[in-house]
Amino acid sequence: MATTTHRIRTISEFHQLRGLQKPQHPLISVVDYAQIKHPADTAQYSWILDFYSISLKRNSGAKIKYGQQEYDFDEGILFFMAPGQVFNISIDAHSPPKHSGWMLLIHPDFIWNTSLAKGIKQYEYFDYSVNEALFLSDKEENTLNNIVAHIEQEYHANIDKFSQQIIVSQIETLLNYAERFYHRQFITRKKANHQLLDRLEQLLTDYFNHKDLQKSGLPTVQYISEALNVSPNYLRGLLKVLTGQNTQQHIHDKLIDKAKEKLSTTTLSVSEIAYDLGFEHPQSFSKLFKTKTNFSPLAFRQAFN
Repeated sequence: MATTTHRIRTISEFHQLRGLQKPQHPLISVVDYAQIKHPADTAQYSWILDFYSISLKRNSGAKIKYGQQEYDFDEGILFFMAPGQVFNISIDAHSPPKHSGWMLLIHPDFIWNTSLAKGIKQYEYFDYSVNEALFLSDKEENTLNNIVAHIEQEYHANIDKFSQQIIVSQIETLLNYAERFYHRQFITRKKANHQLLDRLEQLLTDYFNHKDLQKSGLPTVQYISEALNVSPNYLRGLLKVLTGQNTQQHIHDKLIDKAKEKLSTTTLSVSEIAYDLGFEHPQSFSKLFKTKTNFSPLAFRQAFN
């Protein structure tokens, strides 16, 4: 069945659509998942929010599809959505959802002209796919629950000239904790993450061994991410923590390995090797090779003679 995209422009509109009471503040709201009602035709729609959403979900009995990924929220996890991202929700008709957790909604107007307005773009997990959500320990979950409780308490109190900055500071604290917890997750989920590294290595090996690079060019970060079924930002963050290098640097390392092989085992000229590796200009190849190895291609070849 084809779906229709429904854009929710305001937090007040979200409350109304989900059967919630009118928000205490029009630009920020903490929603209790136990209070959310999903219309029977929810699955017929894709949804776009014009505001930020930070959600802690557990045991929801609902699946959320974001991008090409589907996730079943059966344990406490945290995920983030920036304005303009498309998602849809499917409800199991035979097993009504049992909601638990909270959702923090933040309209961009609330953080306008604050340090967070620009700073929020540095938190790359807003662009992660839903299957790259953050799995929280009980201790981590309690930490975030306390921060969200303080945010809710602040906007429920009498608003004064300090309220906005206090709430913005709390949001920044929450985002910084999430950054720390993601860093921990990259390290502690070793098996899955190292399997991803193995797949990356094999993917690059196959690409450089079997692709006509003169026609296809170097693999892009987007190509690599799609082939590995992860978002570009998640892959970059994971690689940075585990290896100290981003995706582009891994591509270049594999490229240099291939170049070294050609320089040491063939009589092809440097220009021919550059073209074989997808470079339009041999000078660009020579510059990258020297940056990576501290040798020019010719100097590297001479070391084998």
